[in-house]
Amino acid sequence: MTRRTLIRQGWIVSVDPQVGDLRQGDLLIEDGRIATIAPQLTVEDAEQIDARGMIVLPGFVDTHRHTWQTCVRHRYADIDPQVYFAEMLGAKGAAFRAEDVYTGTLLGAVSALDGGITTMMDWSHVQNSPEHSDAAVQALRDAGLRAVFGHGWPLVEGASWMFDSQRGHPRDIRRLRREFFASDDQLLTLAMAARGPEMARREVWLDDLRLARELGLRSSIHMGAYARNAPIRAIAQMHAEGALGPDLTFVHCCFCGRDEIAMMADAGVTASLGVHCEMNAQGIGDIPFDRLLAAGIRPSLSGDTETKCAGDMFTQMRHAFAYYRSWMGGGHSRVPDAPATLTLRDVLEFATLAGARATGLDHKTGSLTPGKEADIVLIRGDDLNLTPVSDAVGAVVLAAHPGNVDTVFVAGRAVKRAGQLLHIDVEALRRRARASQAHVLELPA
Repeated sequence: MTRRTLIRQGWIVSVDPQVGDLRQGDLLIEDGRIATIAPQLTVEDAEQIDARGMIVLPGFVDTHRHTWQTCVRHRYADIDPQVYFAEMLGAKGAAFRAEDVYTGTLLGAVSALDGGITTMMDWSHVQNSPEHSDAAVQALRDAGLRAVFGHGWPLVEGASWMFDSQRGHPRDIRRLRREFFASDDQLLTLAMAARGPEMARREVWLDDLRLARELGLRSSIHMGAYARNAPIRAIAQMHAEGALGPDLTFVHCCFCGRDEIAMMADAGVTASLGVHCEMNAQGIGDIPFDRLLAAGIRPSLSGDTETKCAGDMFTQMRHAFAYYRSWMGGGHSRVPDAPATLTLRDVLEFATLAGARATGLDHKTGSLTPGKEADIVLIRGDDLNLTPVSDAVGAVVLAAHPGNVDTVFVAGRAVKRAGQLLHIDVEALRRRARASQAHVLELPA
């Protein structure tokens, strides 16, 4: 039997130039996909959702989140970043149990859904054992969102994996591909959270990329964060080896030169910016909006790590818009052909369609386009912080927050309705998160 849901008379912001926006419109979901968008539809035997007073838009896409760290939220923004590296990527990370990875990943994924993020790239560099990997995958499944599991490396003997490493990517990724990701036609997909020239020796990172491509996986790599990585010129090294390609996403790129950004653009490499964390991380470098946009790269956005910032996409959009406007308005750009301004619609695209492209999922999600899977968010425009809405995009980017998110669909399945998460025992998750935090931070019982 065909499953149909009709979203009626919402302010539709499609993020698809061919579809456009409808001040009042109907959207029909049929068997998990967007079937039709029109000013008015008459559909028999469909569940009806009254969206009057609501903004209807595609689900947000977060392209880089260290979700396993969620139970240690907000601990490191006011501390020297070296403490974060020493603890979370050192002794504390090495002590994470599989159950801690499960709990942190589930909490982060459920929180993302609550705020309208329907797709997330879980950048999981805590693969201390195969059980840790399995726990992260299970958490993403249990949360019910569309996710890319970015398989990284262990933090046991972490220095040997992160500094001039001679150790190839853990081969357990082959088992995961076979056991959990044999089909690409599912909510979860697999990627490699890779290291690149800043962390591994030439023969190692090249072999890692060959492995990812053999398995048909995208790779995401941190690039150019902190001044120590500037002289390595990792992108130039990869370019010289002919290793750049559209299956790569580079994160941060703060100290990457303009010539390296041009190499990315020429090869179709996408970018992910964790704007709020990048602003909070002392010494990480300038957020390279101007260099990316001047080269024609439309960056995606991410919550990075909730140990240093807010994870919701509203915060990322608001900071991205303000950062670029203040930076360019002050004449700080070193790139003369960067756009003189950034629009609110640009930023919304970064949070949706650009993110879908950076995860290789733009054929499924990122815009309200008939034929795509129905990843849809309804925001209450009648809430006091938004009403009366005069510009739907402005309301979403400048003022909305997770509490305004009324309804969330993932592939046509409702995961949040009337402001309440479905299928999740939130209180049990809170208890589990507190217990995990106490173990990781060694708090008294």
